[in-house]
Amino acid sequence: MRPTEINPADYDQQLADKISRIKQAFQSFTMPDLEAFCSAPLHYRMRAEFRMWHDGDNLDHVMFDQTTKQKYPVNQFPPASEIINAVMAKLVDLLKHNQILRRKLFQIDYLSTLTNEILVTLVYHKPLDEEWEFEAQNLCALLRTEFKVDIIGRSKKQKILIDKDYVLEELPVNNRLYKFKQIENSFTQPNASVNSKMLEWALDVTQNCKGDLLELYCGAGNFSLPLAQNFSQVLATEISKSSVAAAQANISLNKIDNVTILRMSSEEFVQALNNERSFRRLEGINLDDYDCQTVLVDPPRAGLDDDTLHMVQGYANIVYISCNPDTLKDNLAVLQETHEVVRFALFDQFPYTHHVESGIYLQKR
Repeated sequence: MRPTEINPADYDQQLADKISRIKQAFQSFTMPDLEAFCSAPLHYRMRAEFRMWHDGDNLDHVMFDQTTKQKYPVNQFPPASEIINAVMAKLVDLLKHNQILRRKLFQIDYLSTLTNEILVTLVYHKPLDEEWEFEAQNLCALLRTEFKVDIIGRSKKQKILIDKDYVLEELPVNNRLYKFKQIENSFTQPNASVNSKMLEWALDVTQNCKGDLLELYCGAGNFSLPLAQNFSQVLATEISKSSVAAAQANISLNKIDNVTILRMSSEEFVQALNNERSFRRLEGINLDDYDCQTVLVDPPRAGLDDDTLHMVQGYANIVYISCNPDTLKDNLAVLQETHEVVRFALFDQFPYTHHVESGIYLQKR
């Protein structure tokens, strides 16, 4: 089914099918009842990207059919936020009559927020010059009569900002708003409302944990900041420089004083913890000052590498957020040797697709 053809009347059944599939996938493990967190059936994605198709005077957002590989125009995109849909229509109207802005325009990326901020990235197969920048500034001014919008121009080895390269999200979590600086071209959770539910679940499962929290793959602090209230200290690691910078900004924005971010991969952190290597990035930080009894991991689709997997087995409590049930099963086969699963959740971040976000909370036997 094409994303443009989704029917909200089908939502409940597709979620029921996912729940059944995940229960069956983990039936060989001793698991608690599955908690399922639904999505809005429409306008749930905070980001989207489209190729652009030029045909004479016409200009269209297009996608490609997964089966036939044929392109088809996208005038409206029901999965995307309402602000993305509104800006898509207005933007194409303005671009198709502007030869400087539309020439060799290859792709448009959109990043939006629950508070209706939107960042638009125009991607080109040509160098961007002063003439382009002048026209982009005019375009941004026109769009700002209706929208809270910023524009970025990208080409090979070029990135031109028409103001700034981020949006500020305000995410409700247990009746508190958390502010998150979300930078263009960096990872953010695509479904903001389900993300809020995921954070509330993580807060709930860790509410009686003691000591400090270690978080690996922390990104811009999506979990670190809300979970800080449940722990004395949070020590979080992230390898991406832009995400670390955003996380530091988010700590300040939310006036949180017990979170420390390290720019390290999980593999490097394991080496530092085992005194196998020393890192200049750890100057001024004594890992022995932390009493981390709980660890949270939100790894990429490949799951945890072997060294990290065995390292987390040393913690009393493990919160594992997974975007890939297959690697979660592989990792769980090892973790169950030392821990038992006491909570199990499905978060429908990606409705009408086969993708599933899962959460498990384990305690040491």
